[in-house]
Amino acid sequence: MKELDRAEQELEPQTKEDVVEEVENDNDTQQGDDLKDEEDVNLSEEELRIQDLETQVKDLNDRLLRVQADYDNFRRRTRQEKEAAAKYRSQSLLEELIPAIDNFDRALGVNAESDEAKSIQQGMEMVYRQLTEALKNEGLEVIEAVGQDFDPHYHQAVMQVESEDYQPNVVVEELQKGYKLKDRVIRPSMVKVSQ
Repeated sequence: MKELDRAEQELEPQTKEDVVEEVENDNDTQQGDDLKDEEDVNLSEEELRIQDLETQVKDLNDRLLRVQADYDNFRRRTRQEKEAAAKYRSQSLLEELIPAIDNFDRALGVNAESDEAKSIQQGMEMVYRQLTEALKNEGLEVIEAVGQDFDPHYHQAVMQVESEDYQPNVVVEELQKGYKLKDRVIRPSMVKVSQ
C-alpha cells in the first residue's frame, strides 16, 4: 500500500507553478553548463593567447641576446683594429726607409782611405745612428740571424752550405738584414743555412 501511495504522488498532476519552477531549474542548469562551456572556450583562448605571447617574448629575448652579442663582437673587433692600426701605423714609412738603411750599411762598409773620405764616413755614421735610433723608437728591430736556428717566419733561405762550424739547419751567413715592427715581420732576413 505504501508503494501505491508513493506511485500516486508521483503521478499526481503538478501545478503550473511546479512546472514553471522545474523548467526554470532545468534552464538554470543548462545555462550553467553553457557558461562552463563558454568559460572553457574563453579559458582555452586565453591560454592560447598567453602561450603565443610567451613564445613572442622568448623570440624577442633571443633576438635581443643575439644583437647584444653581435654588438659586443663589433666593439671588440673595432677596438682590436684601432689598436693594430696604432701599433703598426708607421709600417708603410718603415718599409720605404729600409732600402735607404741598406744603402747606408753598404756605404759604411766601404773602407775609407783618405782623410776627406773618413770625415764623410764619420758624418754618415752619425746620420745612420740617428736614423736607426728613430726607427728603433718606432718599434723597428733587426732580426737576429747568424748562429740562430733557421725559422721560416723570420728567415728566407736562399742557399744551403756545408759547414763544420755549425749544426745542421743553422743560419751561417746573413746576405740581407731582416726587420720586424714590434711582432710583425716586415722583411725576413735572406740567409745561408747549414746542411
